[in-house]
Amino acid sequence: MNGARTLATAARVLRQLRHDPRSIALMLLVPCVMLFLLRYVFDGSPRTFDDIGASLLGIFPLITMFLVTSIATLRERTSGTLERLLAMPLGKGDLIAGYALAFGLLAVVQSALATGLAVWFLGLDVVGSPWLLLLVALLDALLGTALGLFVSAFAASEFQAVQFMPAVIFPQLLLCGLFIPRDRMQPVLEGISDALPMSYAVDGMNEVLRNTDVTGDFVRDVLVVAGCAVLVLGLGAATLRRRTA
Repeated sequence: MNGARTLATAARVLRQLRHDPRSIALMLLVPCVMLFLLRYVFDGSPRTFDDIGASLLGIFPLITMFLVTSIATLRERTSGTLERLLAMPLGKGDLIAGYALAFGLLAVVQSALATGLAVWFLGLDVVGSPWLLLLVALLDALLGTALGLFVSAFAASEFQAVQFMPAVIFPQLLLCGLFIPRDRMQPVLEGISDALPMSYAVDGMNEVLRNTDVTGDFVRDVLVVAGCAVLVLGLGAATLRRRTA
């Protein structure tokens, strides 16, 4: 990998996103709006918001970054931009790292806005440090970015990219422990949930919600989410190929 090429790729992606205010709004504002609505849906039961708010603080960034990244990357593929870039002396690692860096910077802003809103304005009751919540939210957003980069290789249109959401995101959403503790699921489903990264994202948020100190389980959850993000980015680099001779 070449640092200068990676930074140049990231700068190009950010310049393109600057002219796409709808995508920026989806990434930065939608998680905040959803948290705001959730808080007042449970206005008569603040404890319910405390119980699930931290989990959704990790889930919303993952979903929005998955959507935006998969569609934005697919546009690059279908427009021929990736084809031209791959014809240049630009390594696949530089390209994927550049995309990850660009969307990662937006993920930092997104996670900071959502965490700040939930903790300081919506009154999310967190026993641990809000900075740990921010860390998990950021890793979740980066995981969503990595998944979006990966699945874009298998879609031929933006509609198909969106269709991957039920296949990639919804099963994780159902099995992550948001609706029912995972140890109370049918054993086969519990085993499947143990292999899904969103389960560890939710577990990590709940560890911060309930413990004042950094626990061993929290460290495990963070490492699993980060490791999955790196693994999927590697798979995304493997799918980059020229489609014409």
